[in-house]
Amino acid sequence: MCQLSNFKYTMEELELIVASVKQEMDAAIKHLDHAFQKIRAGRASTSMVQDVMVEYYGAMTPINQVANVSVPDAMTISIQPWDRSAIGPIEKAIINSNLGFAPSNNGDVIILNVPPLTEERRRDLAKQAKAETEQTKVVIRNARQEGNKELKKLDGIAEDLIKGVEKDIQELTDAYVKKADEHLKVKEAEILKV
Repeated sequence: MCQLSNFKYTMEELELIVASVKQEMDAAIKHLDHAFQKIRAGRASTSMVQDVMVEYYGAMTPINQVANVSVPDAMTISIQPWDRSAIGPIEKAIINSNLGFAPSNNGDVIILNVPPLTEERRRDLAKQAKAETEQTKVVIRNARQEGNKELKKLDGIAEDLIKGVEKDIQELTDAYVKKADEHLKVKEAEILKV
């Protein structure tokens, strides 16, 4: 009976290790998607400015907490502050964020015109997307490595069980690397589409 409960405990540990590896890999893909949102593909998107922090009443505040950010057309981002006194700080934050936009305002609304991408800029953005994907693959492989290290720390587990879990972790790794490549393929098509 003691052997059986020990076996159950061990299986739970193995499942926990695999779940932890999967969770890290999921987080890596989510991070990749977030990074891709920042890489503009010639169309205006509110995600282009989502990380801009505005100094508002002495505190650094996300832009979406001081203004309504919208996209009236494919080439324009409209930012309407809830408080008119925030127009200056918002413009300053956009300029300092190095997004490459020159904000203009009419006293009520800040307008960002998204210039069309040149062929060279498209290639640079595609390279940037590829670099983000490679970084994600490194994180995925590191998660595999950590999972395998955790397996090695477990005592008294049959070698064939360890090998089976290592195989499961490798299959997870292959699936997530493939998923990262698929996300890159979609992003590259979006970037290079004229």
